Amino acid sequence: MLGVSLIPIRSGSSPAPSAGSGAERSDAARNRELLLCAARQLVEECGADGVTMDKLAERAGVGKGTVFRRFGSRAGLMMTLLSDAEAEFQGRFMFGPPPLGPGAPPLERLIAFGAERIRYVMEYGELARAAEASLHNRFEAPAAVLWHRHIEHLLGSAGFDADPWLMAMSLSATLEPERLLHAVRVQHLSPERLEESWRQLVTRVVGGAAG
Repeated sequence: MLGVSLIPIRSGSSPAPSAGSGAERSDAARNRELLLCAARQLVEECGADGVTMDKLAERAGVGKGTVFRRFGSRAGLMMTLLSDAEAEFQGRFMFGPPPLGPGAPPLERLIAFGAERIRYVMEYGELARAAEASLHNRFEAPAAVLWHRHIEHLLGSAGFDADPWLMAMSLSATLEPERLLHAVRVQHLSPERLEESWRQLVTRVVGGAAG
């Protein structure tokens, strides 16, 4: 298993509170939750693509500068909205029960990882797609690096030694939110069919290496 701890979906963290009272820190936490609640409402009302920093500031009753100081950018906002779900997903594939977590053969874990990622995208795909579209280099986001490392690790453990880093990159591309959402919404493929396709793909990749 990879010897890493949970990695946030984006680099850095919220600005540290300035020296002051606990009340100031509590106010900052309340303001953050106020902004996140307002952002979730906007996502429900107009979809992730319809959420702007201006709309969020207006809904929360704060200045736009406050929104930018808290989240840095629209991508930062989307990633913050995803953080809890991403941390839960990471915890399950890194430390949870098999076959997704440690204890199952690497191929079984690889199959389970793709299936769970597809289900994740079906639930959080709009936010994930909006976040990726807003990033300058989405492939360097900490969570994306972790997913890639995890797939690479499982490939290597399964005996795939013909450049597992590059193969992990190729496999990761099949799990991109925009691609999966397009397949379901435009091409009318079922999530179950996508999961079966992933199972066949990685089984053939690992089986070919073993052969």
